[in-house]
Amino acid sequence: MRPPPLLLHVFPSFAVGGAQVRFAALANRFGRRWRHLVVALDGDLACAQRLAPGLSCQLIAAPAGGIAAAWGLLRQWRPALLLTNNWGSFDWAIAARGVPGLAHLHAEDGFGSEESAGQLRRRVLARRLLLRRSVTVLPSTTLLRMAREVWRLPPGGLRLVPNGVDLQRFRPGPAGALPPGEGPWLGTAAALRPEKNIGRLLRAAALLRGQGLAFRLAIMGEGPQRPALEALAQNLGLADCTHFLGHVADPAASCRALDVFALSSDTEQMPFAVLEAMASGLAVASTDVGDVAAMLSAENRPYLAALDDRALADALRPLLRDAALRAAIGRANRARAEQVFDEEAMFQAHAGLINGLLAT
Repeated sequence: MRPPPLLLHVFPSFAVGGAQVRFAALANRFGRRWRHLVVALDGDLACAQRLAPGLSCQLIAAPAGGIAAAWGLLRQWRPALLLTNNWGSFDWAIAARGVPGLAHLHAEDGFGSEESAGQLRRRVLARRLLLRRSVTVLPSTTLLRMAREVWRLPPGGLRLVPNGVDLQRFRPGPAGALPPGEGPWLGTAAALRPEKNIGRLLRAAALLRGQGLAFRLAIMGEGPQRPALEALAQNLGLADCTHFLGHVADPAASCRALDVFALSSDTEQMPFAVLEAMASGLAVASTDVGDVAAMLSAENRPYLAALDDRALADALRPLLRDAALRAAIGRANRARAEQVFDEEAMFQAHAGLINGLLAT
């Protein structure tokens, strides 16, 4: 019997993040339909904990050497399909051009801090040239429009596949354990990197505390900015109410423990964290980035903010003050998640793309 096809997934990092969580969920859903080889270019394999036992999945940390090394490994491993993720994997997209017959699927989920204010021209040109003969999958209408109008990719190679959420796991219900204190729980979940701008959330929280509002703030996630953010919380006088929880083993339980979810990013496309908050029945205050406005229920859309500390504070204030308001918005968000964002549709769309490329 022939073994299942080998899929090679290249990630700039396999830390816990949107693209990595989506891959883990997809791999878990389809089990041994495919074999997986996962390359983490920065050596971080933290998202491996999301993979179910028994999967045929090999993890490799940080093969170095650029395009030439990638080309050699592609010829050595001989995958049936190469799946690259975001700009950091582009050396492998280039190397794939030198491997005749290798099918290539590229996923773009958004941009890092270096492109949060605008795309770099050389990267635009590289995407325009290198993805013309590949299939590119995009989770947001914002990215789809960018791929058509800025990268000028052929429409026939573009696929819009919105992200989805596990509605059984992320749901309203009994809260997980969080430290005791006064006031509602405000929380966020993000990698602690510059483009997530957790500093904006801390400064907004300080403005609200200065107006006499009592609440507790939970920050879930790890990243290089954690020491600086902890120092900022101390300097802003938030040390008594702010809890840096780091990596959270059960994010669904922690999400249920919150009263309001905040997103303070400079750039996003279709963030899983917002979907998980919606599925958990939470009201969301968010910067108006990517497809967030289209994701949220109509009732929640007034609580979007410009990329500004005070604007985010203004969006958070009524939600933190009014339990009935946030409960009603949370119910509307849960209903919208059930209607539009069940992850099974996402699974089937990605599986269809993979199977179609394997058949060519």
